[in-house]
Amino acid sequence: MHDDMWAYRSGIVHPTGEDITGYTVAAADGTIGKVDKHSADVSDAYLVVDTGPWIFGREVLIPAGTVTRIDEAAHTVHVDLSKDQVKDSPEFHRDRHLGDPDYRLAMSDYYGATGTGR
Repeated sequence: MHDDMWAYRSGIVHPTGEDITGYTVAAADGTIGKVDKHSADVSDAYLVVDTGPWIFGREVLIPAGTVTRIDEAAHTVHVDLSKDQVKDSPEFHRDRHLGDPDYRLAMSDYYGATGTGR
């Protein structure tokens, strides 16, 4: 598994410098939403995913280390999470949590506990 969940895995082809906002995010068992914001910063890479009507328009923060593949042709980001893992993830409020180290630690604990990103 991957030690740093806040960085893209080795070998992931990320469209360097390209905006992946709007790409569909596909979990192991179905679509979970669209990329609303993303960062490719070293040790601070993540996706903010708008889940749309699937879970009442909620946004979720997903560490880049969960990304298994980016399909530029299909505009799809694949993650090694299930829909339930995303649905049950800690509540995310962009204005409060995006730069909050305590929230980041909680997310690391959550995704680490689910067996992802470690």
